[in-house]
Amino acid sequence: MDLRFSEAEDRFRGEVKTFLDGELPKGWPEAHSEKEREQFAKGFRKKLAAKGWLTLAWPKEYGGQARTVTEQLVYNEEMSSRRAPSGGGMGVAWVGPLVMLYGTEEQKQAFIPPIVKDEVNWCTLYSEPGAGSDLAGLQTQAVLQGDEFIVNGQKIWTTGGHQAHWGLLAARTDPNAEKHKGISMILVDMKTPGVKVSPLWDLTGEHHFNQVFFDNVRVPRKNLIGQLHRGWYQMAVGLQFERSWINQVIMAQRFIDDLVRYAKANGAGTDWTMRQKIADMAVRNRVGRMLGYRVVWIQSTGGSPSYESSVDKLFTSENLQRFSGVGMQMLGLKGQLNKSDSRAPLRGEVQHNLRQWVGWTIAGGTTEIQRSIIATRGLGLPR
Repeated sequence: MDLRFSEAEDRFRGEVKTFLDGELPKGWPEAHSEKEREQFAKGFRKKLAAKGWLTLAWPKEYGGQARTVTEQLVYNEEMSSRRAPSGGGMGVAWVGPLVMLYGTEEQKQAFIPPIVKDEVNWCTLYSEPGAGSDLAGLQTQAVLQGDEFIVNGQKIWTTGGHQAHWGLLAARTDPNAEKHKGISMILVDMKTPGVKVSPLWDLTGEHHFNQVFFDNVRVPRKNLIGQLHRGWYQMAVGLQFERSWINQVIMAQRFIDDLVRYAKANGAGTDWTMRQKIADMAVRNRVGRMLGYRVVWIQSTGGSPSYESSVDKLFTSENLQRFSGVGMQMLGLKGQLNKSDSRAPLRGEVQHNLRQWVGWTIAGGTTEIQRSIIATRGLGLPR
């Protein structure tokens, strides 16, 4: 694996840095209220869309720049390090690529341009109360009647469902088929009668996730992506769109840097046990970055990451849990103060991270699932 960036990649990094220097307001984001951040983010994402940066790696014929996966990595590193609003979301990560691969020309014309221009929000409607890790066990049904699907069922942990205009639905279209078969992918207008979105509040008290209920929802057959009953295979192909966990690595590095500054200013840096823990975090996070680079390198050479993505995800997500615990140990009782308390060290992020980062070991495939993938695909062990 070559860890060196090319001259072109370094130039692009400089371009992104210069753009962020000129566009991000002073003191971003800490010096701005939540409302101010939301208002700024909308305009900022439009500027990213105008530059073609939301869809950097997409083919030019679909409104992208045909940049390499390594340039996408560079972009992600710089954006995350400055906590810049990224935009694109599920539309860029999942929906757009699937429509490019399996969509009709009519679907491509209808759905691709709004994603490129950041005009529409998407969500993925996959997980169910009884089908999370075992996604093939999903029970939401889409019964074909003439030119329409009649959808009934429930989805859960739908990120951004309350803000989504459209959703990418995985539903069972053949209840008599084996569970990995008989599933189809359907594009659903979230304003369709019968769609109900209910909030799920996470451990931090924030609203990112939702339950989505379908009660006799009528969806045009023309919104079917690809072949009927072949949705499971399309979802499997979607795994190839998985990026490395570099954004989480950068997020962790910001946290480590904050802890180092706090330790120097408050005497915690004189405690040799705490110094050792900080050093351990720094080393672990560096390893996490290298694991992320490996995933990108495989993609850049035309390969498709398999267990390597699981190693990256497992190691980095468990690091986040470990790091937040160290932060709480360093700050002690003060670490429990939340963001709304002016006395809270580090803007109250320690207690927030302690509660939020545990979720990273679940989202995107649980720790147990990742270990199973590593064992079978990476080590060749029996199931």
